[in-house]
Amino acid sequence: MQLQGSHWSSAVASADGAGGRNTPLRVDAQRNLEHVLRAAREVFGELGYGAPMEDVARRARVGVGTVYRRFPSKDVLVRRIAEEETARLTDQARAALGQENEPWSALARFLRTSVASGAGRLLPPQVLRVGVEVEVEADVRVPQQRQVGLADPPQPELRLVEQPNPVVPGGPDDAGAAALLEVVGQLVDRAREAGELRPDVTVADVLLVIATAAPSLPDAVQQAAASARLLDILLDGLRSRPAG
Repeated sequence: MQLQGSHWSSAVASADGAGGRNTPLRVDAQRNLEHVLRAAREVFGELGYGAPMEDVARRARVGVGTVYRRFPSKDVLVRRIAEEETARLTDQARAALGQENEPWSALARFLRTSVASGAGRLLPPQVLRVGVEVEVEADVRVPQQRQVGLADPPQPELRLVEQPNPVVPGGPDDAGAAALLEVVGQLVDRAREAGELRPDVTVADVLLVIATAAPSLPDAVQQAAASARLLDILLDGLRSRPAG
């Protein structure tokens, strides 16, 4: 995966990973920064944000000390990548809104572009807003817990819950996340109002789709085909069905 456009430019700007220096980097230092950021995108995209900094250093072919000189902690690197990918997804959503007149085509274009770029896999898990609730009699909702003394305890319902976006360690800032949610919300609202999107689909559902990846396959052609097939199935699941 490679950064493109303005976000790649920002990734190699003169400021260091902690955002505290504005002096130009030497050519070799700038090259190392580019390698580290590219490697971080690849490693975190494949293994998740739990991957160690040593894996990033090996992929970048630099010493782990070089990574820590640019990013004094893993949280700083994770936040940098997450913020860039949040902005990238926002740009892709805006492009889909501006270039597609049909609501469903705009939403589908955003999903296909985002899945192909791998950006959705680099969103922090907190943005997906997965919550678990248990529904009991009288429509009383309680947190999931062990039920004592009930013969048939209610089963937990896994559902996506849209909540205000907090600042989270390793996550994008409030403004970046809010911009993404706002523009994807426009795509969702347009498709829903046109009757082409299931009425229960939320912005969180759409973000979950772009964070879903096909299993990694050794053959690039097979991998692309598997990813496209999975997305076709997911898109079909999002579409509304005629009553009948």
